[in-house]
Parts: sequence; structure tokens; C-alpha cells
Amino acid sequence: MTMRNIAELRSKQTRHSTFFCIGVALVALCSTADATTFTFNTDPFAGTPVLTTPGRQIVGGEDFLSFDISSDVFSLESTVFGVGSSVNFVNALAPNLPTGGVNVVVLQTFDNDNNPLTPFGAPNAADLIASQITTPGPGFFIYFNQSLDLPRLVYSTDLNDNNADLKILARMLNLNGQGGRNAIPTFTAANFAITTATPEPSTFSMIMLVGAIGACSIVRRKRVHEASRADF
Repeated sequence: MTMRNIAELRSKQTRHSTFFCIGVALVALCSTADATTFTFNTDPFAGTPVLTTPGRQIVGGEDFLSFDISSDVFSLESTVFGVGSSVNFVNALAPNLPTGGVNVVVLQTFDNDNNPLTPFGAPNAADLIASQITTPGPGFFIYFNQSLDLPRLVYSTDLNDNNADLKILARMLNLNGQGGRNAIPTFTAANFAITTATPEPSTFSMIMLVGAIGACSIVRRKRVHEASRADF
């Protein structure tokens, strides 16, 4: 094989490797684009008056969003909510909830009095959870609001206390009706992340892009090196 043939072979290998790298990078970017992370990292009770009398404070003003259980994530700031550094998850009917060791609850119970005509809101759901959990500690829960006919994400200052303050963080508009009720059991721990710093989606995508191109560059150099050894 002449030197010209060798040069042409290496040029073709380089072009093929470059196209391969671009393809891998695009796949990496597309995979991150499919999922949405909903970040909550601010004081949930900022701007609300402090109650001077005992009782539960319930703060609304939640985000209205569309949540895809198959891919989307709620990102929750640990230093803001005081929930530790890991997700301790349970998805169950109220009577089957554990007595402790959880900070994220998805409640499969949709009623507290067997009467679908009476409201079932955040405080009702919180009371069902508090009746089962005996270990104090803040946390989050998702319940299905009977009047709104959709699920909501709620923060509780103490899952064990039926007087704990509640902040409604989000309502999931796309999970309404019977389809939403059917979807409640499909929530998993993968839908939640407790973090101390969440990178911007664009930054995360760039990191993946650079990593993919770097890995491809190594593969490309290796292939060219092996081809040159074979020629000589």
C-alpha cells in the first residue's frame, strides 16, 4: 500500500469517526431534551405572614404544569426544605404507609370519609399521612385533589404533625380525571431528586456534548493508530 493510499484511508476513517461523534452528541442532547426537571429552590413561605395563633397554615400559589411521569423530575433543594440529602420514597394507600423513614409520599388514597361529594384537599391528605407516620420530619407528598380533579405536589413542615404548615408547590394539569387517578401508582422515586445545586439544563447538555465528543476523539485516535500499525 502506497503512502497516498494510507493517507486516503486515514482521511476516510477520520470523516467516519467525525460523523459518528456528531451522531452520539446529538443522541445525548435529544435524551436530555425529552425530560423536564421542575426545580423548587426558594423559601416556600417567603412573603406569607406568620400566624400568631396555633393552627395549620396552608399556602397556595402553586405552579401549574404538565408532568410526564415516564421521564420528568421534581428537583427539591435540601437546604431550603430541610429534608436531608436523599429521596426516601413510598407510594401507597394511607393504611400501608410506614411509620417513618420517608420524606416523599405519593398517596394512593383519594378520599378520607368515603364520600366523593365532600372535599379532599391538602390538609385532609396531610392528616391521613400524619396518622400513619410517627417520626417527625419535613417532607413532600402528592395527593389527588377531589375538587380540582388532579394531583398536587405539597411540602409539609412535618409529615407526622396534623398541624404542620403546608405549601402547595405544583398542580399537574395533564393528570386530571380518571386517567390521573390511574397514573398515581406509577410515580416512582426516579421522579424526585433532592439536591444542593442543580445545573442549568443548557449547562448539563453542554457537559454531555463535550463528554461524548471527547470519548469519540479517543476512539478515533485509537482506530487511526491501529490502521497505521497494520500498514507498517
